[in-house]
Amino acid sequence: MEALTDDPALSPRLVVKKCEEALEFYRRALGAEERYRLVEKGTGRIGHAEMTIYGSVLMLSSEYPEMGILGSDGKSPVRLHLMVPDVDAALERARAAGATVIRPPTDEFYGHRAAVFDDPYGFNWMLGQEKEKLSPQEMQRRYDALMDGMAGKKAGRAEAGGT
Repeated sequence: MEALTDDPALSPRLVVKKCEEALEFYRRALGAEERYRLVEKGTGRIGHAEMTIYGSVLMLSSEYPEMGILGSDGKSPVRLHLMVPDVDAALERARAAGATVIRPPTDEFYGHRAAVFDDPYGFNWMLGQEKEKLSPQEMQRRYDALMDGMAGKKAGRAEAGGT
């Protein structure tokens, strides 16, 4: 399929109650660079804004309840994954900007170092850094071993009377 424009074919778009605040958070936490924003006269609501993060586009807008455009109220089902050159440094930057660390940096079975945080606007972010280039077959082998190990631990706890 041929590209329709110079823009990415797929970009996440977040609807945020405090959009201007979120734009600043993503700038501080992730090093996002604002491309532009369209501001509604009179209300100051942001109809559309775009930022780039490591070459990817993130789109944001304010809520427009009168049009049925509502933001995340608490936990969003959307999870965002961002590849970064240094997971540890990126997570520390996000934490310093106000993110809540959910999972500290960990070397994962699929060859990445990863960490997870929640931003103040209800969105969950996973940071990834490639450490090993693995085939899908090797990832599956490692995944199977991980799941087998977890099943063994669960069975051991059940035999001991735990959960």
